[in-house]
Amino acid sequence: MRYRRAKTPGGTYFFTVNLADRSSALLTKRVDALRAAVRHIKKHHPFHILAWVVLPDHMHAIWTMPDHDADYSKRWRLIKHRFSSSIERQETIGQSRQRKHERGIWQRRFWEHQIRDEQDLQNHLDYVHINPVKHGHVARASDWPYSSIHRYIRQGHLSPDWACDPKSINPNGEPPP
Repeated sequence: MRYRRAKTPGGTYFFTVNLADRSSALLTKRVDALRAAVRHIKKHHPFHILAWVVLPDHMHAIWTMPDHDADYSKRWRLIKHRFSSSIERQETIGQSRQRKHERGIWQRRFWEHQIRDEQDLQNHLDYVHINPVKHGHVARASDWPYSSIHRYIRQGHLSPDWACDPKSINPNGEPPP
């Protein structure tokens, strides 16, 4: 079965991108290399970042693509490649990846969801920003340094105590719909 991704020029998408080794903390240890890779690719292949959170072993992002372009897969491939090329080889590489001359840093695929409407966007923005709390890294979303929540706080869209009320978070760690 061939997986088909939704691709709408100018569309807004939520992404989850994982490291191959989910016990690794590579993304936060090398967050500067990740930021440099994103800046470089964004300069040559523009997209608008609505939200982003980097956790030790995975990240979530929400992007809006240019009106004439829907190729987010190319951007993720380039970001992953540039990041991987900028760091030393220390990961275990399986035989399948060795045959394909791949590094063992990233899971091969990523997950995407095309945002449907304003409520869907708000739900995903909340999910991105609450994720460090959900995974037990911090008690307050604003305490996580690798999150776009800080931009939302600076702009006055969220308070530093956003989602601190335990009743505002579902038992599964997600904000209410």
